[in-house]
Amino acid sequence: MRPLAILITGEPVPGALAARGTWSEIIRAAVGDAWPGPWRDIDGRVELPNSDVFSGLIVTGSAANVPSREAWILKLEGYLARAVEARVPIFGICFGHQLLGQALGGLVTKNPKGREIGTVSVQLSAPDPLLEAGRSELQANMTHIDSVVTLPPGARVLARTALDDHAMVRFNELTWGVQFHPEIDAEIIGHYVAARRDAMIEEGLDAAGVEAGLADTPASQAILRRFAACLPARS
Repeated sequence: MRPLAILITGEPVPGALAARGTWSEIIRAAVGDAWPGPWRDIDGRVELPNSDVFSGLIVTGSAANVPSREAWILKLEGYLARAVEARVPIFGICFGHQLLGQALGGLVTKNPKGREIGTVSVQLSAPDPLLEAGRSELQANMTHIDSVVTLPPGARVLARTALDDHAMVRFNELTWGVQFHPEIDAEIIGHYVAARRDAMIEEGLDAAGVEAGLADTPASQAILRRFAACLPARS
């Protein structure tokens, strides 16, 4: 079986990194037994191996900003566009979701509705194999200031939040992106709220209220697990 690759684009905030490890470690723990095959870590900031040797790609979050148009971001967008063309299944998380949106012809900017952080309600708007049949809402953990504000051609919105109309998108048959973090639980998002507290207060957000509402989000995590579970048939 070909490995499932984690395309690493950054690391968690220091508190989360110390408590729970790298994005790769956090994602592998969240996926658990849904993926029975081998894994491969790729640092997308320095190496971009041929994508067709993988069963699929999971693209991590990052503190970097797609609108900065840094050289490594542009290179990574080109890599993902080629992987999509090669029909490699891809699941983008937060920054990874934004990379896909921009790479495939959409537009990422600073979220005009402001920072979205904490455990939030996600409204599901269309059925999809990665979503639980019949469910119309779930909780998810989010931390972002940028958003996919314009979708690429052919993309379909699967979910939205009060602050993001494109919280989950199916970009094409084998490519999904989520603005939320299905891999993180209440402990990890708590480290993000702590790290962003000063910025939240400066922006007029209720940091204490956000912190009080943090929760584990198993229905969100299940989306990532379903992606991993569907890959062996596509190997």
